[in-house]
Amino acid sequence: MKPEPRRPTARARYPLSLRRRPVSWERQQPTWRQARPAVIADALKRAQARPSGNWYVFGASRDVRDDRPLSGTVAGQEIVVWRTAAGRLAAGPGVCPHLGAPLADSPVRCGTLVCHWHGLALDGGPFAGWEPLPAHDDGVLVWVRLDPLGGEPPLDAPVVPARPPLSRSVAAVYTGVGICEPEDVVANRLDPWHGAWFHPYSFVDLTVVGTPGTDDDLDRDGNSNGNGNGNGNDGFTVDVSFRVAGRLVVPVRAVFTTPEPRTVVMRITKGEGEGSVVETHATPLGPDERGRPRTAVVEAVVASSDRPGFAAARAAAPLLRRVMAATAGRLWRDDLAYAERRWLLRSTGRFPG
Repeated sequence: MKPEPRRPTARARYPLSLRRRPVSWERQQPTWRQARPAVIADALKRAQARPSGNWYVFGASRDVRDDRPLSGTVAGQEIVVWRTAAGRLAAGPGVCPHLGAPLADSPVRCGTLVCHWHGLALDGGPFAGWEPLPAHDDGVLVWVRLDPLGGEPPLDAPVVPARPPLSRSVAAVYTGVGICEPEDVVANRLDPWHGAWFHPYSFVDLTVVGTPGTDDDLDRDGNSNGNGNGNGNDGFTVDVSFRVAGRLVVPVRAVFTTPEPRTVVMRITKGEGEGSVVETHATPLGPDERGRPRTAVVEAVVASSDRPGFAAARAAAPLLRRVMAATAGRLWRDDLAYAERRWLLRSTGRFPG
């Protein structure tokens, strides 16, 4: 007789775990010895040396509507992005070549951007005094290529991190702006040790078990203990629990990597949502009225799960996206303060690193 299949255990059905001995915030293990400035600085330097092909994240794909362009600035340059009648992404300067009207305020009619000052129509192709920019839609984010700004050999497409299939995922995008430079945003994400200290409302029991160039787990001081369970590549491997409520947590293992100079990717490699990614992109916007640099943080969360209940969650994707973006926004209200502080210290020559 064929044995009946075993019913999944509660642990298999539900991703939650119960912390046995919660540790108060002030009694958790200090991480300052592991968070060595030189380790973070070296990882940042390697990220900055990687090619970007002059591509910059501009915004969320969902924000490119049929009736108006998606507009913004990159390094002080006004840019507009819209979709043509054929559905192709079009991008170019946000200044009308006629008399300088802001094309950000102009409507899109049947795939044509029509200037609201005098009716000059742009179909996405070259026009006298107006040259289109290369643009790319990866299904979650929109990118524009600015060769004079980047100054690198151009790439045909941006360096987009591997993601779970979008047809089986839920993607949300958060955008925030801080007074800092892209490197300050990237440096923040290359310091995973601050998670449980700076964001205790979201993370607990955080341990960095592998740093770039190591194959072994690390002790509390960042030294190899020879267990051979680290990541062994150019990333930071972290064991951490996402706080749900009270003692309920979701434990995962995640790896932080930098595929290009202005992007940090956190990928869940073990635990609930394996394969899900959080992409943090930093785009320079240009100076504010006081001459200080402004940087946009565009964070894309692409969540996936093999659990049967996730199909129901995907059915409520619009609501789930709002929750995901709000969660990212709460974290980045803190992390932008971190990045802004880092820029302030660097700009005054007082940065300890």
